[in-house]
Amino acid sequence: MTTTAEDDRAGLSDTFASRRYFRKFEAITGHLGRVAGVLEAEGALDKTEVRVLTRYVQMLTFTFRALSMKYLMVGRDTGRFFGSLLIDTRDSGFPVATELMTMANDAQQAESHLANMPSEARLKDDMVRTIVSDRQIPTKLQFALSQRLYYQELLKGGLFWCRNDPDCQWLGNLGENRRRFLLHWAAYDSQTNLPVIYLMEVEDSGRTALPKDERRWPEAQAHLTAQALGGLKLLTIAKGFDEDFDDLHPKRLRRFHIGPMYSHAYTRQAGPLRQVLEDAAAPEGQDWALAWTQEDLHSERVVEERAGWFGKVEREVFALDPFAGRGAETGASLTERAIILPQRPFQVLAEQNPPGFASVRKFVVGDGGRVLRY
Repeated sequence: MTTTAEDDRAGLSDTFASRRYFRKFEAITGHLGRVAGVLEAEGALDKTEVRVLTRYVQMLTFTFRALSMKYLMVGRDTGRFFGSLLIDTRDSGFPVATELMTMANDAQQAESHLANMPSEARLKDDMVRTIVSDRQIPTKLQFALSQRLYYQELLKGGLFWCRNDPDCQWLGNLGENRRRFLLHWAAYDSQTNLPVIYLMEVEDSGRTALPKDERRWPEAQAHLTAQALGGLKLLTIAKGFDEDFDDLHPKRLRRFHIGPMYSHAYTRQAGPLRQVLEDAAAPEGQDWALAWTQEDLHSERVVEERAGWFGKVEREVFALDPFAGRGAETGASLTERAIILPQRPFQVLAEQNPPGFASVRKFVVGDGGRVLRY
C-alpha cells in the first residue's frame, strides 16, 4: 500500500492486497443483504424497503466488481501505467469518490473501447499460446483481458454511481386524490467517501399521480438530487421539499450512511474499533467491521397555511429527538447506529466493552455467513 500526498488516502499498489480488499468487500456486501433480512423479520423494515435497500447494496457489489477488474493486474509489469485503487484509509475505508467519477466517464465510452479490443476468446487463445509456445507469463494479455472485463461490467449497467437519481414506488391509495409513494435515491458522498441512501415516504394530493406528472416528477427529482448532501440535516431536506411542492407531503425521511469500514490491514481510523481489530488478530477475511448509521425524521402533525387569496396548503410539522435537545442539533427524530462484524472481533468487543457501544446494534456474522443480532 502506497500513501499519497494526502495522509488519508492510499493506493493499493500490491496485487494481493488489492485482491484481498475486493474479496473483503464482496463478502461484506453479501452480509448486508442478510442484515436487511434480519431487520425485515424484526419488523424494522417492510418488504418494499428491503427490496429497495437490497437493490442499492447490489449496485455497490457491481461497482466493486467492476473496480476489481480494472485493478486486477495492479502491481504487475503490464507495459502501461494505470495507477492503483485509491481508498480513504482514515475516514471510510471505501474507495475515494474520484474513483467512481472516473468510472462514470469510462462507462460513457465503454462501447467504443470494447469495439477496438480483441474478443475475450481471442485474448484467452493468445494467452495459452504465449504460455505453451513462448513459455512466458502473458502479463500484458492478462491486463488487456482485465480491461475488457472492466468495460463489459460497465456496459451491463446497474452500478452505484456518485449520483443515483430518485425513483418512485407506489405504496397504495389513501383516497380518490391521495396516493402514497416511496421515493428513494442515493449518492456517494465526496466529503466522507461513503455511500448514502435516502428513503422518503410521500403523500401525493396532486391531480396526476407523481410518476406520471410530466412537470412535477422531473422537478421533484432535480430537487432531491440537489439535496443529496451528507452535511445537510434531514429536517432541512424535508422542510425544503414540503415548502417547494404544495401537493407533495413528506411524512417520513430516512438516510442510511453505509460505513465506515474498519480493517486493521487497510485502514488507520482512530477509536475503539481499531484496538478491537488489533487485539482480535483475526485471520484473513475476518479482519473487518462495518458501521452504518440510520437517521429518521417523521412528521408529527399537519398544519394549514394560507396560499394566495383564498387557498390553503398543508405543511408538515416534524418531530425532533426529545432527549437532551439533540433533535435540534441532529435535525432528526431518531438516530440509530449499528455495526456488523465477524465472530472473533465481536467477542473482543464484548470483552472490552468500550464506552459508547452499549447503544450500538450489533450484527455478528457466524459460521456459513449466518447473521445474528446482539
